[in-house]
Amino acid sequence: MQYSYEYKRRCAESYRRGEWSESPDGIKLPKDFHNMVRRWARMEEANGPEALNHKGSDKEWSPEEKRELVSRVLAGASNQSVAIEAGVSICLLYKLVHNYEESGYNGLVNRRKGGPQKDPDMKKVTDNDPRKLEKSEYEELVRLRAENEYIKTEIEVLKKEIAFREKRWDEQLKAKKRKSSVNSGNKDIR
Repeated sequence: MQYSYEYKRRCAESYRRGEWSESPDGIKLPKDFHNMVRRWARMEEANGPEALNHKGSDKEWSPEEKRELVSRVLAGASNQSVAIEAGVSICLLYKLVHNYEESGYNGLVNRRKGGPQKDPDMKKVTDNDPRKLEKSEYEELVRLRAENEYIKTEIEVLKKEIAFREKRWDEQLKAKKRKSSVNSGNKDIR
């Protein structure tokens, strides 16, 4: 549930006066709500009232800012206190520390979300931007397409060869089993 800035301020003010605000509908455990109000009050004390504004998930943290937060945690400060002072989610801070421990500084570098980035030179040519290929580019394109077709054909041949070998091995194994069972049935037991 997302709360408005004004609601957070009212709850934090009532907490400082020693009163509890009414838990909103849908909150099953008032204890969880009280913990959240305490966190809001601590965030407001540490960073001012603007810390209660919802920043959204589009905030970009530089790797240096992330490293600063992680270094404070690794120096002995609690995750909770660092998260409150920085005005970030404690889950985000745990994730940053984990990434740093796994990959070092590279774990803090911003990565693009989604799949791997396509080669920027391989952008689709649209009707609005019909870039003509130079002769060398066109020749390379033709060569690469031919090479691609050759590799695809080679892969198909290898797949068929593997399937043929597996079929032959299965037939040999069945023949051995038949021969073995026939030979075992002919022996006299005395």
